[in-house]
Amino acid sequence: MSVPASCDVLVIGSGNAGFSAALSASQAGAKKVVLIDKCPEEWAGGNSYFTAGAYRIAHDGLKDVLPLVGNVSEEQAAKIELAPYTKDDFLNDIRRVCEDKSDPALSHALVSESNAAVKWLAASGIRFSLSINRQAYEVDGKLKFWGGLCLKTLNGGKSLIEDHRAAARKQGIDVYLATELISLQHAPDGKHVTVCVRNDGKESDITAGAVILAAGGFEANPEMRSRFLGPGWERAAVRGTPYNTGDCFQLAQNSLGAQAVGDWAGCHSVAWDATNADPSQGDRLASNEYTKSGYPLGLMLNIHGKRFVDEGEDLRNYNYAKFGRAILQQPGHAAFQIWDARTSGWLRDEEYRAERAERLEANTLEELATLCATCGLTDKTAFLATIREYNDAVYARPADAAATAWDPAVKDGLSTGRHLALPKSNWALAIDEPPFLAVKVTCGITFTFGGLRVDPETAQLVNGRGTLIPGVYCVGEMLGGLFHGNYPGGSGLTSGTVFGRRAGKAAAEYSCRLAAQ
Repeated sequence: MSVPASCDVLVIGSGNAGFSAALSASQAGAKKVVLIDKCPEEWAGGNSYFTAGAYRIAHDGLKDVLPLVGNVSEEQAAKIELAPYTKDDFLNDIRRVCEDKSDPALSHALVSESNAAVKWLAASGIRFSLSINRQAYEVDGKLKFWGGLCLKTLNGGKSLIEDHRAAARKQGIDVYLATELISLQHAPDGKHVTVCVRNDGKESDITAGAVILAAGGFEANPEMRSRFLGPGWERAAVRGTPYNTGDCFQLAQNSLGAQAVGDWAGCHSVAWDATNADPSQGDRLASNEYTKSGYPLGLMLNIHGKRFVDEGEDLRNYNYAKFGRAILQQPGHAAFQIWDARTSGWLRDEEYRAERAERLEANTLEELATLCATCGLTDKTAFLATIREYNDAVYARPADAAATAWDPAVKDGLSTGRHLALPKSNWALAIDEPPFLAVKVTCGITFTFGGLRVDPETAQLVNGRGTLIPGVYCVGEMLGGLFHGNYPGGSGLTSGTVFGRRAGKAAAEYSCRLAAQ
């Protein structure tokens, strides 16, 4: 279809942030809302399609979130332990995990509106469920949620984008895929925004009352990764869409003077399958299942047979997004995750079943080392020595510590203590009960943290002089200043909705004012 010559609000990007902004703009009174994305139909949804669909929100406990979900029976509800996750909890997690470098106004906006934003999505047709399979362990007959997360979309990113597209159709929002933004500037009146797009091989102009940029970061651009994140990042595997190449940053900065802010050297990156995943783009079928997040239950060793992180430093939600960087920094940009029979059964099936991981299984550690050597391990002796040294540290634990119950749903304090230069601070069980399991991982990059400066109340773009740029807004991965070095898991989708909702409302109001003049 040919794109229209004009609209009230134009949204660039078909991920969660873009659809949230478009829906908000339409509900706020914009009569013609158009959403475009340069990706073809089969890649609709941006990186949001590839997520597990987790939303981090402040809540009052089980009674607050149960009305949002449809996958919990009365019998299950009676077994669930879900403590309230307060606004202070959420803010403290952002401060701690982001090294107290998150923009305070942005983080307060995210936290204060997180609950209402998700309830708004649910009312708009986005289906949610309790994330029992990903965020709860059954301990002593109770389903114990951990890490401040309990909500996810029904079928991860796949259902999230399906539901967003259905909501957009219901609201009368026009969506044009395979439509690339070529240029962006203000119209002669200095108030409207004119863009040039390429659709079906033809270039055409669209004049909009307001434009919302939601085109993603630069994680799929090897040159930009190397330039901003540092040497070696060109080797990171791309977890999601290959279309997030950072083009929109350059347009906004060069044409509008938008100000770059935030952690341009930082990103979200995880332990990622090193064998089956395509390193250049995500898999639309496997989606998030190539993530390998079971390291707190075991150990991670590099190809020289050495540990390099404290696997029990924190609950997975608070360090998985920085451990991809740690893996990338290892020799060969790879590592092996190791478990024994005590903990391998606790691994998530969707990530570690044979269809999604090359499982190296053996009845002795020596046999396991030999198998790992066929997949890149260079020093079997060091590999075995590292595991034995770790086991000795576990065996040397004082008797009172050994009596502490192992509990993967809390930071249980079962540590190797001072017996290792690099401890395992929680969940430290010996790796000595066969059969043993290893999986090879690499670094998978999810999204970049650097972005553009916005007004926290409206997500309106700000230029280098600190002045608001008329009629232009920025959300999702393009919004800078919120995350630094790391992030609390599930905050990305929540941010996209919170600021997408704010931007949509502000853009609609701006466009309506122009129309009334």
